[in-house]
Amino acid sequence: MLISKKLLTFILIFLCSTLSQAAQHTIGILIYDGVLTSDVTSSIEVFGAASKKSWFSDYKVILISPNDQDYITSEEGLSIKVDHSINDTLNLDVLLVPSTYDMSPLIANRKLISFIQNQAKQASWLTSNCSGAFLLAEAGLLNGLKATTWAGGEAALQSAYPEVKVQFDQNVVIDQNIITSNGSVVSYQAALVLLAKLSSNSYANEIAESIQWSRLKTAF
Repeated sequence: MLISKKLLTFILIFLCSTLSQAAQHTIGILIYDGVLTSDVTSSIEVFGAASKKSWFSDYKVILISPNDQDYITSEEGLSIKVDHSINDTLNLDVLLVPSTYDMSPLIANRKLISFIQNQAKQASWLTSNCSGAFLLAEAGLLNGLKATTWAGGEAALQSAYPEVKVQFDQNVVIDQNIITSNGSVVSYQAALVLLAKLSSNSYANEIAESIQWSRLKTAF
């Protein structure tokens, strides 16, 4: 059966419109050698599962390295493919900053700090897991705000950055458009909190159910 020119034109316009609407929003996750695996994979799992839903299909996750490298190796030995570097032109809607056991080289990386500061000017949300909060603090983004870091590291964050209102014994802290968390398993909780902010509580609960978060027990 022949397709009329008008119908073909309509189909092409529809397809182009659909493609242009897909992945309009970008969640960028910084990754570097020695990154704690769960700080990264938790968000990939949560947002990856959500992106397969119609209500979140216009979001995509990209992984960004401070260096021009194709792969990084996590603290636990996982090799992770890098999508971009901070040298690329990126316009992120969300920036997530994870942790390593030794944050000092990252804190001293002025190009990385500048990248975080620049993305903060346009991103709707900033978030950190574990000691990733030290990078946000070094960038001056936590001054005057409530924030947390890894459980047991709160005093060190407060000492290094006295203008931050460090919160103790809290899994996840939200202040304005910044979410900070303890990291590790709590990174899942933080990702779900952010997902709720980007969509709704009911949608976040839907993903929590799908990844079995609701079955998590506090004792063995």
